[in-house]
Amino acid sequence: MMQTNPVRVLNVLGTTNLGGAESRVMELYRALDKTKVQFDFLVHTDQEGQYDQEIRSLGGSIYSVPRFRGLNLLSYRRALLRFFQENHAFAAVQGHMTSTASIYLPIAKKAGIPVTIAHARSAGVDRGVKGTVTKLVRAPLKYRADYCFTCSAEAGEAVYGRAWVQQGNVWTIPNAIDTQRFLFDASVRSQVRSELGLSDKFVLGHVGRFGFMKNHAYLIDIFAELCKLRDDAALVLIGKGELERVIREKAEALGLSGKVLFLGNRFDVERYYQAFDYFVFPSTFEGLPGSVAEAQAAGLQCLVSDRVTREAALTELAVYKSIEEPPVSWACEIMRNAKKALQREGHSEAIRQRFIDKGFDVREQAAAMEAFYISGKNPPGHVTQCI
Repeated sequence: MMQTNPVRVLNVLGTTNLGGAESRVMELYRALDKTKVQFDFLVHTDQEGQYDQEIRSLGGSIYSVPRFRGLNLLSYRRALLRFFQENHAFAAVQGHMTSTASIYLPIAKKAGIPVTIAHARSAGVDRGVKGTVTKLVRAPLKYRADYCFTCSAEAGEAVYGRAWVQQGNVWTIPNAIDTQRFLFDASVRSQVRSELGLSDKFVLGHVGRFGFMKNHAYLIDIFAELCKLRDDAALVLIGKGELERVIREKAEALGLSGKVLFLGNRFDVERYYQAFDYFVFPSTFEGLPGSVAEAQAAGLQCLVSDRVTREAALTELAVYKSIEEPPVSWACEIMRNAKKALQREGHSEAIRQRFIDKGFDVREQAAAMEAFYISGKNPPGHVTQCI
């Protein structure tokens, strides 16, 4: 029998704002054949999200439940029960928000949704009580999902446990991107650098939320050391988050305010990768950061924290360095490769092919995911191997 209506997949997220998981889900959503598969979203906020308008324009619906705060477990469960009693015509529910997926996936399954998927996208948790609660709540997750997905081996082990990975119960789904969108464009580079007043500068770039995991404080220290080595250095930070004010104050205290640009969230982030000369990413933990993939697609030299999985090194452009080393050692590494970093012409086709070969091109991934969502069987990607 021919399929007449698209199957609908419910993606569960914290918000639909610009962010790592959200961006990866949206990349896939754009690439899907909407006559075969349609995405809907369940979020933990009643605030309008930055992707909401695009989601609706693509045919998706957005639902909301209250945020889980630990002490509201009973009311959180009741909200989920009501939601899935009223909305259960989905082929699958994919939980990218693994902190509470062990609560909402079983409720979805009981409501009659055929396939439940947990999708691990981070290899760490926040500090303090919040992180402890997250670990406790998601401990049984691996038993409460039909499929356990991850973006990297490290994230898979962090969320589901090493034994579950060793038993072949976890599937790695690459954080695919629209490679073509990020390939180097010299004219865009010139235009954006002119707009930002950086035409004659050596520009470090970073894309990521201002939170503990991204380690912006250390990045500012690296930049301060680089400024001692060259007068033309500038730093562009893209993202928002709870620690932005702290980082602004740190830059000001070090006398760097005029050299650090805080650009907030950007829907056209691909334009800014063109303007960078070097991408620096000193995170304390990650799943598999999409921004590192995007930077490589743009042909940027990338200096990456050794806490980030080696699976993020899709090309030779990614070099790893310990965040236990003094910031000056990072600055010196950047200086050693400064001339090489400016040689980005002529490599785009080789980079694009590398992304395709490694499963990181979203157009290739979309076809495989469509088949999985329609059948509910045989996930794409590969069985996760222990690191």
